[in-house]
Amino acid sequence: MDSKDYNIRANVIANIIKTAVLMILSFITFPYVCRVLTQISEPNIPGVGANALGLYTWAATFVYYFLTLARIGLPNIAVRECAKVRDDRAKLSHKAQEFFILQAFLSMISFLLMVIIMYSVGGEFVENANLIFILSLNFLIGVFSFEWIYIALEKHFYLTIRSILILAIITVLTFQFITRPEDYFLYAILMISTTALSTISNLIFIGKHISFKKTEPYNFKQYIRPMIVLFIIAILVTIYDKSDTFILGVIDVEMEAVAAYQVGVKAIEIIIGVIVSLSMVFTPRASRLIEVEDKSYFKRLTSYSMNIITFISVPAIITMASLSTPLTVLISGDYQASIYKDAPMVLMILACMILTFSISNLIYTQILIPLKKEKVYLFTMLGGAIINIVLCIVLGIYAFPSAPAIGVATATMVADIMVMIFLLVYTWKHVYYAIFNKNNLKILIAGVLIIFTSVFLYPIIDKALLEAMPSMQTLIYSLDIIFIVLIDAIIYLGVLLISKENLISSFFRKSK
Repeated sequence: MDSKDYNIRANVIANIIKTAVLMILSFITFPYVCRVLTQISEPNIPGVGANALGLYTWAATFVYYFLTLARIGLPNIAVRECAKVRDDRAKLSHKAQEFFILQAFLSMISFLLMVIIMYSVGGEFVENANLIFILSLNFLIGVFSFEWIYIALEKHFYLTIRSILILAIITVLTFQFITRPEDYFLYAILMISTTALSTISNLIFIGKHISFKKTEPYNFKQYIRPMIVLFIIAILVTIYDKSDTFILGVIDVEMEAVAAYQVGVKAIEIIIGVIVSLSMVFTPRASRLIEVEDKSYFKRLTSYSMNIITFISVPAIITMASLSTPLTVLISGDYQASIYKDAPMVLMILACMILTFSISNLIYTQILIPLKKEKVYLFTMLGGAIINIVLCIVLGIYAFPSAPAIGVATATMVADIMVMIFLLVYTWKHVYYAIFNKNNLKILIAGVLIIFTSVFLYPIIDKALLEAMPSMQTLIYSLDIIFIVLIDAIIYLGVLLISKENLISSFFRKSK
């Protein structure tokens, strides 16, 4: 086996393990938080209505805009540039110092701008200022994380161990201390503690990789043009990603639609997170391959990455769409289908984003960024953001006035498909061979087969369990998911193994 292939596989496995564990912990924590933060709070507690989860989500969305402004795509440039000089400690240290100074400056500017806008607008922003300030500490602390150094150096084993330990600690603390809706402030503190603990850990080990001693003059001018482009991209991506939640918050002042949308999208975000996290493995390697002009291995890397995307996305879309009701009920704990009544449909509509968003992310991070063609993504996201906002308003307010979450979900899905299509057309020569091949056809056939088990067996299993234990709804929904996922997995993996699909076969192939 090629040593480069072995290292990539080891990094992929480390990232999959990390994301899988984080996904499990998130699935354990989020339903509990949903139940606690959506209880009716004390009437004399200011700023907390019937749905503290919706309030928290709304505030986090507002802060996220400025978090993106503080980064303006800088981590992507940092990973790309640091990966190019990873074998030269002096050059790597110099690059790290430059990016740290830039990040600190931009974070302070972003924070000040957030404060100015918050107090200029007033209203809900001022009433919830304490919550917003707590959440804003996330990107101020993140200045010192140097996460991009560890990604550029492909220290994925360290990142895996660190992330699992920290989130496990936060999970335990969440169950211990978050017990009432009024604890949403404490919940916000716990969320930023994840960044704080990660930063502390990174600072402990950063001295092994770089030096903070200045050895030559800094050259910030070289980053101005790409930073301007990535700044605009970051703003557009944030608007594109968060406009759905923000518009919902404006449409429904009670924040119930926001909460329902958040529950529906939660499972999808986790799976997308699994796939997108793998870009940390491929982006620095792709940048390095472009630098040394190894086009052959660059092509293999793109195909391997696309293989992983289709391998995960196809069964995830089918299973999640068919199990949307038990998944959202277990996440929210709402068995009466009241506050979260639209969450199952939101999940079904947005399920395809697992594939569309992941393909778009691959094209951006592994093709456009290494090739320094970020402007293409800029104009694509500009169009996508405009389409998304217009459709969210039209469908959320006029087409689905009684169910705005469904209208916004439909708008988001349409916009995401259009973004993916444009990126595919532009980068066709770099991706056609990675998409249209016999290997992906095998995955598609296996996916079609598990549609049968997901769609037709689920009602049978659910009815049988309901008759056997009618009063144990939580257990019934849990067993529904377990049985269907296990059956789907056996059929899916079995078909791929028999058909000798590349990814499955590679794990059974002996190392040479």
